[in-house]
Amino acid sequence: MVTKRRFVPDRGDILWLDFNPVRGHEQGGRRPALVLSTREYNAIAKLAIVCPVTSHIKGYPFEIPFKTKNISGVILADHIRNVDWVERHADKIGTVSEAVITEVREY
Repeated sequence: MVTKRRFVPDRGDILWLDFNPVRGHEQGGRRPALVLSTREYNAIAKLAIVCPVTSHIKGYPFEIPFKTKNISGVILADHIRNVDWVERHADKIGTVSEAVITEVREY
């Protein structure tokens, strides 16, 4: 019997995630997000620490610009969340460099 290996997000992955429901000024809807937590944590907890991405750049200091083959925008380093990536239907769409991850983490 062949078992299908399930995708587990890793640090640096850009995922499509459904951020609803939200409250107040939180980023909502189905949108990209940067994964900050490790694959090991994400596999065990079935959660991932992420920052949402937007294409609506406002020039705030916590907006970290990035570009991959499939997507570009800014990572909202001040909107960090721990989400259930399975229930929020995570799909990988890219990966960022270690330099981008470091910039987000240092903010």
